[in-house]
Amino acid sequence: MRLPSPAVPNVLLIGDTLRSPELRHEVPLGIGDPFFYLEVDGHRHVYIAAMEAQRLGARDLGLIVHPFEEIGRDELVARGLSLQELLLEAAARACAHAGLTSAVVPVTFPAGYLDRLRREGVELVVDQAEFDDRRRVKTAEELAGIRRAQRAAEAGLAAGMEVLRGAVPRNGALVHEGEELTVERVKAAVASAFLEHGAVADEFIVAPGPQGAVGHEMGHGPIRPGEPVVFDLWPRDPASSCYADMTRTVVVGSPSDEVREWHRLAREALAQTTALVRAGVDSRSLHLAACDVFEQAGYPTQRTKAAGEVLVDGFFHGLGHGVGLDVHEQPSLGITQGRPLVAGDVITLEPGLYRRGVGGVRLEDLVLVTEDGCEVLTDAPYGLDVP
Repeated sequence: MRLPSPAVPNVLLIGDTLRSPELRHEVPLGIGDPFFYLEVDGHRHVYIAAMEAQRLGARDLGLIVHPFEEIGRDELVARGLSLQELLLEAAARACAHAGLTSAVVPVTFPAGYLDRLRREGVELVVDQAEFDDRRRVKTAEELAGIRRAQRAAEAGLAAGMEVLRGAVPRNGALVHEGEELTVERVKAAVASAFLEHGAVADEFIVAPGPQGAVGHEMGHGPIRPGEPVVFDLWPRDPASSCYADMTRTVVVGSPSDEVREWHRLAREALAQTTALVRAGVDSRSLHLAACDVFEQAGYPTQRTKAAGEVLVDGFFHGLGHGVGLDVHEQPSLGITQGRPLVAGDVITLEPGLYRRGVGGVRLEDLVLVTEDGCEVLTDAPYGLDVP
């Protein structure tokens, strides 16, 4: 049984594991209806509907499982309460039943429950850092899910490359199987590959030309010869609910000298920052190392921009972020205050250069932080030409 340290405060989480990464980390099972997770004096309680209680009871998760009937669900139903009224009253009863009088909650804790439980005298303190820190060192199951999602991302990229490889320039456009090649056609192939490898994605980026210079523009419309196409893919592994994240940039035809230079510098920044990764390194220092590469070549970065300026060219974003039950989680690798990396962090390194109205180049690897370095989890070509 996994127990928290005595120094760790009591914890309260309310929600479902399909939408709450905090809950999914503590209860690694897909549960679509709301339930209550409480840590009280080193004991881990779950109050949940009876049909889900059977599922949890069959798993060795170190949980004390309480069906809602144990705290008077049938009485509440008999009183004619609505489902929301029932759940609010059940939350108050669960806290009383487990002896929880104070706890930390995440910033996403539901406001209705926060209001009701505070009226009942339960002291609730919002402390997102407590929950972020719990998820940084990945469990074996989470890391396995990230690896599966990463293999699916690579398969999606390969499927997209296959479509691009079959395209031919004609009258300033690209033609694939007799029709003008579009982002939508490429995305269909990528999404199909995700599914074939057991992963899903609500959205992902295939951004050609100027669209690739617009932050998280997802991409749409025709793909032209000679323009960079940014593939930024973050499929999710349903079994673990964990994500991968990777980016490559390619060109069908002959890229401009400017785009080739962007690509060369992104490769250099990626190589230099990867070499610096290890437990104990400050996350902000990695971002600044990437800034060094771009600034020395004359490009603006978040470090060189004027206060209040909205940077739209150059290296305008952070170097990366943690990945796990969210595609963007701690630690942050940006210009803001950093944190020491820890062995077990999974982070992205994604340097890039952009020019508004022209396009951009971004390269992104997913890496597992170790005590003396890192393991690169991404296995995909870096080349600018379509492989």
